[in-house]
Amino acid sequence: MAAVGDTFNHTFKFTQAQVDSFAQISGDNNPIHLDAEYAAQTQFKKPIIHGIFSASIFSKYFGTVWPGEGSIYLGQTIQFLRPMYVETEYEMQAVIKEIESARNKATIACKIIDKATGKSTMTGEATMMHKEKIA
Repeated sequence: MAAVGDTFNHTFKFTQAQVDSFAQISGDNNPIHLDAEYAAQTQFKKPIIHGIFSASIFSKYFGTVWPGEGSIYLGQTIQFLRPMYVETEYEMQAVIKEIESARNKATIACKIIDKATGKSTMTGEATMMHKEKIA
């Protein structure tokens, strides 16, 4: 059973092939994500991962780990703080802020940090519902 204050962490990284696939699926082929020569001329100096693709780690985690299969994503707020890059190790951190047992709902504070620098790249809050009691 989960409780307010429970923390979940998940280490991950994305490859350029995954970014390329996301660009193809989403139609967002902005060269800042795909073209190293183009990106070298920007403030980022190298291609950056699509922000919304980076945020998909929350969906992966909440849909497969906690609360897992049978969960329904009701909402997500996101603030993009820093760019994210391929082949860089990140950690998703989630903390349960509130549980509505009667409705099988939870509000979860989310963030992603760069493991090497410890700096946050993204913050937000997710609202999840599960087919079974969360707490």
